[in-house]
Amino acid sequence: MACAISVLMRGLSDELALVDVNEGRLKGETMDLQHGSLFVKMPKIVSSKDYQVTANSSLVIITAGVRQKKGETRLDLVQRNLAIFKLMISDIMTHSPNCKVIIVSNPVDILTYVTWKLSGIPQTRVIGSGCNLDTARFRYLIGQKLGIHAGSCQGWVLGEHGDSCVPVWSSVSVAGVPLRDLNAQLGTDQDPERWKDVHKEVVSSAYEIIKMKGYTSWAIGLSVADLAESLLRDLRRVHPVSTIVKGLYGIREEVALSVPCVLGADGIAGLVQVKLTPEEEARLKKSAETLWGILRALEV
Repeated sequence: MACAISVLMRGLSDELALVDVNEGRLKGETMDLQHGSLFVKMPKIVSSKDYQVTANSSLVIITAGVRQKKGETRLDLVQRNLAIFKLMISDIMTHSPNCKVIIVSNPVDILTYVTWKLSGIPQTRVIGSGCNLDTARFRYLIGQKLGIHAGSCQGWVLGEHGDSCVPVWSSVSVAGVPLRDLNAQLGTDQDPERWKDVHKEVVSSAYEIIKMKGYTSWAIGLSVADLAESLLRDLRRVHPVSTIVKGLYGIREEVALSVPCVLGADGIAGLVQVKLTPEEEARLKKSAETLWGILRALEV
């Protein structure tokens, strides 16, 4: 629902269709949104348990799946969510064979790969929300440390959306000034300013929020609407999202990981290969190996 309200508030489409297995909850949420139609720029909000209601969608956003439990990693969710995806993807593609898909459900990198395999559509039209939110958290925390708005801080988190994500310290900058020009030890164990703690907080923040409120919602909703806007309005902005990365950065496995991608009307229009340090590239490969260890055991 956070994704739904975020998309509505941006007025990104002429119709929003919701699908869920819990019919009572679905009807209640839909009515609640419909009653606010006066205040948003989207004329039609519909819902059903039947995927027919989504027919001819330009963009499908998948948030369905079991919720991450306290103390559970995103990778722990994989077997439970795989079964759900096998049922969903065929119905989605039957009704909207030309759609683009954003996968939000966790573990998002695994499920991005699963969606690509099950759907049969080009990998350019399958986009995992990936590290778009991790990067937003990273920039926010950099901004907090410097006393500068997050929008003026540049930096990427790549790789797995999870514990093995990779902060690209070598490219962190403000107004074009690389922070490593000011602090050569930025992000290392020898860093006197302890910037490494920023990345630790990026990794732990979701667990902290889950511990306190039971789930994350608002930030991921806003993040997904940001991706949807780039796709639906053909903005060709660069986002760190999950896509198949075999052949990049020496990765030999067919895995989905977050790298900077250009998003437009047809999906992923291109990739931006960020220059990484040898250490950052090694960490990205390790992230790929972590995911491949899970993927090779799956029956997709």
